[in-house]
Amino acid sequence: MYLRAIHAEPSIPALKAFVAANPLGLLTTALPSTDPSHHLIQTSHIPWVLDDPSPDTDDLPILRGHIARQNPHAKVFIEHAAANPGKPFTFQQEVMVLFNSPHHSYVSPKLYVKTKPESGKVVPTWNYSAAQIYGTATVYTDSKADSTIAFLNKQIRDLSNKAETEISKHEKPWEVDDAPEKYIELLRKNIIGIEIKVQHLGGKHKMSQEMGKEDREGVAQGFEDMKTETGDYIAKTVREKGQLK
Repeated sequence: MYLRAIHAEPSIPALKAFVAANPLGLLTTALPSTDPSHHLIQTSHIPWVLDDPSPDTDDLPILRGHIARQNPHAKVFIEHAAANPGKPFTFQQEVMVLFNSPHHSYVSPKLYVKTKPESGKVVPTWNYSAAQIYGTATVYTDSKADSTIAFLNKQIRDLSNKAETEISKHEKPWEVDDAPEKYIELLRKNIIGIEIKVQHLGGKHKMSQEMGKEDREGVAQGFEDMKTETGDYIAKTVREKGQLK
């Protein structure tokens, strides 16, 4: 990720909060396989649980997730983990997870109310927010191993609880134990667990900070006039990040 200084988010606590608020991350790996049908570079959408006992510090967190055993990505993990049967397997190669805000948009040059009429030296761009994690991954692939069962039991309960209480916000949240135990056991055998020890966390809010005050306000007003959730988010963020400039 290109972290231009004017766009980069310097606060680790703020980046951790961004990841927690946008838990669907793109896991990307470059792992060789003996199966010629498997691509070297693979990416999977995974909702993550952020283990962060010190959210207000620069301490880096741990990510926990799971994917379907039938996913080609999982099959590469399983192939490598076969070298260490019955135990969690940690990869030496680093992995990357990319988190995006759900709100992003094209920015028209027409919104630059000062520079466009004065010089015309403006071009289109795109505003967005994102965070990127690099780390080492440990996979839990043996469905009969106590370590895998314990990891997945905790993982699916923590993820369900987070989604039910923070995303769906149900008065009476659905719980894993609401489903038949045998059904959960069957589904658990068809997923593998992934735990990432975060070694680097960076991110950015590319929200028109490179423009002057009048142009930034033109962008913010233009998005506010859209009267959409995305427009409101971008207008608010453009103004917030412009003040920090």
